[in-house]
Amino acid sequence: MNVAIIGLGLMGGSLAKSLKKLDFIESVVGSDHNEIHQKEAMELALVDKIVPFSEVKDYDVIFLAIPVDGVISALKNLIDIKENATIIDLGSTKAKIVDSVPPEIRKNFVAAHPMTGTENFGPRAAVDDLYDDKVVVLCDLENSGEAQVKIAKKIFKALNMKKHFMSANQHDRHAAFISHMPHAISYSLANTVMHQENKHNILALAAGGFRSMSRLAKSSANMWEDIFRQNKTNLLEAIELFEIELNLLKKNIENEEWDKVHKYIEAGNRLHDILD
Repeated sequence: MNVAIIGLGLMGGSLAKSLKKLDFIESVVGSDHNEIHQKEAMELALVDKIVPFSEVKDYDVIFLAIPVDGVISALKNLIDIKENATIIDLGSTKAKIVDSVPPEIRKNFVAAHPMTGTENFGPRAAVDDLYDDKVVVLCDLENSGEAQVKIAKKIFKALNMKKHFMSANQHDRHAAFISHMPHAISYSLANTVMHQENKHNILALAAGGFRSMSRLAKSSANMWEDIFRQNKTNLLEAIELFEIELNLLKKNIENEEWDKVHKYIEAGNRLHDILD
């Protein structure tokens, strides 16, 4: 297969590094509107060459590793791809992307979301094995072509990813709780401290807990604005439910009901009985 990756940041760059190790991938090229990203991707040898967007249509598999609004825009300009080509998007929201796919290429399109990443972005953030042993969610496969689904599954299997299947709407609600809301909380935590007059003195005390909780606040504003916009309804529901939980803890602390605080903490401890 000859593969083109649109977007050479963390996700696209890391994908390129992994795909180049697969014996059934003949070439990996990249396309990115950012000239600095183009230069860095070549310096890092992430891709074999840089091609203009118009040329990606000639490739067997096209990955869209760009912000979710960009995915929707790109799909509109890919309606004249090769008949048997496969388009796989890596967007963090799925419903609006799936609904935007032009009917001319619906069979060519596979909606995917690899549940992986870091707080860093750009080609220099690309790392080896970012996708290894991670979950990839594949959505609404009944609307994709049989050959395209087979190719997507083959690639993700070769990347050693664990495949999960669900509807785009299910994905977006689940992702709001385990990905989008945590980012919103991290940004809010960071700004809570940054808005204090003595923020430098406060941050001088920052240790592991604060750094872990605020790590996501380093994530790209452009990317996460898109995600918050596209998954607004689910995100707001998740934030409201989080506020209920936080207010419950706040009330118990205000009332000095320490037995309830203790039980609340223990209930939270049980999350890792599942995760671990």
